[in-house]
Amino acid sequence: MDAWIDTYHAVRGLTRNGTFVFLTDSAVGAREEDNLRHLVINLGADVPRSTVVPFLTCKHPREYCLAYADRAAQQGFSALVVLGGDKKIGPPRCVDHAWELRELIREQQPGLTLGGWANPHGPAADQVGHLLDSRVNAEFYLTQIVSHHSVAAVESFMNEAARRGLSLPGLFGVFYYRSAKQRTLDALKDFLPVPADALMKEFAEGVSADEICARSIRALRAVGVRHFYISNLPLGRAAGTIQRVVDLAS
Repeated sequence: MDAWIDTYHAVRGLTRNGTFVFLTDSAVGAREEDNLRHLVINLGADVPRSTVVPFLTCKHPREYCLAYADRAAQQGFSALVVLGGDKKIGPPRCVDHAWELRELIREQQPGLTLGGWANPHGPAADQVGHLLDSRVNAEFYLTQIVSHHSVAAVESFMNEAARRGLSLPGLFGVFYYRSAKQRTLDALKDFLPVPADALMKEFAEGVSADEICARSIRALRAVGVRHFYISNLPLGRAAGTIQRVVDLAS
């Protein structure tokens, strides 16, 4: 309950600043919680649904996923990010690829704006090709976490996207690393690319968490990225933290 109280205050603070909030299920492993149910119960009526975007993975029964989309539309959410989900852990996907689930949702809820996924760390031609495919069934995409330490991969992705005329808007993920604790960084490596050695060097030199995050945004902007989402913000200080990062990045 305390976690959801913190989430509520963080979401309310961010949306008052005009920031969109993307909320995952926070589940790692075998069972994902019903994040939509928690959102509806805990956010109340004073948080505009149009600024909150829930995540849905394919790691549920198909009937559940389609009912989830129905409930999202009924509760006033205007967008969903629909992802495949990790194939290596937890229950199997209900479809092989996320675009298939987005296709089913679009047939049932054509008014929902759907988001997809890309990984700039993968081969640029393949990743851009997926987004250009007529079956992508998405109006925007989010990316895997990137940083100033992986800017070469992002630049390759951006060049390929420009060369092939990709017009789908994307939000590039930046992680807010709060410290350089070895145990934490090792745990994160199971879910995202972590430049552990470089981060530990920066923290050891006295660089703040805010500045490290801002460095990533500045470097990514330099290669043409214009839209970002920041992951792992401290819930109790989310609005203030994101404002400091934005100020530094500017």
